[in-house]
Amino acid sequence: MQAQIGVIGGSGLYSMPGFEAQREVTIETPWGPPSDAYIVGKLAGKDVAFLARHGRGHRLMPSELNFRANIWGMKKLGVERIISLSAVGSLKEEHRPLDFVLPDQFFDRTRGRASTFFGEGLVAHISFAHPVCPQLMEVVAEACQASGVTAKKGGTYLCMEGPAFSTVAESNVYRSWGMDVIGMTNLQEAKLAREAEICYVTVAMVTDYDCWHPDHDAVTVSEIVANLQKNAENAAKVVRAAVEAMPGERTCKCGSALAHALITDKRAVPEETRKKLELLIGKYFTD
Repeated sequence: MQAQIGVIGGSGLYSMPGFEAQREVTIETPWGPPSDAYIVGKLAGKDVAFLARHGRGHRLMPSELNFRANIWGMKKLGVERIISLSAVGSLKEEHRPLDFVLPDQFFDRTRGRASTFFGEGLVAHISFAHPVCPQLMEVVAEACQASGVTAKKGGTYLCMEGPAFSTVAESNVYRSWGMDVIGMTNLQEAKLAREAEICYVTVAMVTDYDCWHPDHDAVTVSEIVANLQKNAENAAKVVRAAVEAMPGERTCKCGSALAHALITDKRAVPEETRKKLELLIGKYFTD
C-alpha cells in the first residue's frame, strides 16, 4: 500500500481516530525494524500512514527509537509529507498546558543518536537552516485554527536526551537561551525527513511547564498523562483538518533537498552503499 501523508504519533497517541479501510503494513529497512507496523488507510479521503513513535503500549524510550527505520519506512510507503505529533514541556509562560506550538527551529541536546542515512563512502550535507517545511506549517496552522485549538506558530524545540526530565538548573538555562518547548524526539526525525526529501512539521502539544515554573516544580507522569489524553482529541481533529486541506502539489524545496547536498564523487561511492540508499539517491545516480 502507498500513502502520500505520514502521521507520527507521540506519547498518548498510539492510533489515529477516523481511519477508514485501514490495514497494518510491516516494512523491513536497511536500518532494522521501525517502532511498530504502519497503519495505512484513508483519512478525509486521502491515503495516510500512521506510526506510533514509541510503539503501541509505549514500549520504546526516546533514546531507543530507531529514527532511521521510522523515516525510511515512511519514504518506502511513498510519503511526501509528515505531521509529527509530540508531547512537550513549556519553557515560556505564554505556552500553556494544552496549547499547541508549531516550532520552526530545533536545538540539539541529545548524545550520540543516529541522525543521518549517509556515511559508508557517501557524504551528504543537507541544508538545515530552516528545518520545518513552510508550506506544511501553514496548512497545519490553519487546521489548528479551523479546529478551535490554541496554536502558536514559530519557536524553538529543544531536544534533550531523557528519559529523566530536566533539573531546575537545566530548565532555567534553556529558558535563558530563549527556547520555547522541550521534548526528547523530534530533532532526529526532522533531520532524517530532510535527507529523505520529505516535508516535515512538528505539532508540539504542551503537557506541563517543565520544572522551572513555581507552580510546576515537580513534573509527574500522572499529570502529564492526564494532559496527554486531553491533547489527543485535539490532535486528531487537527490532523484530520490538515489532511483534508492538504494541497496536491508541493511548492517547497523539501523534495529536492539532496540535489546539492551529495558531495562524494559518484564514481567513488561503494556499490553496496549505492544499493542500500537507492530509495533516497536513485534519481541522482541515473547516469
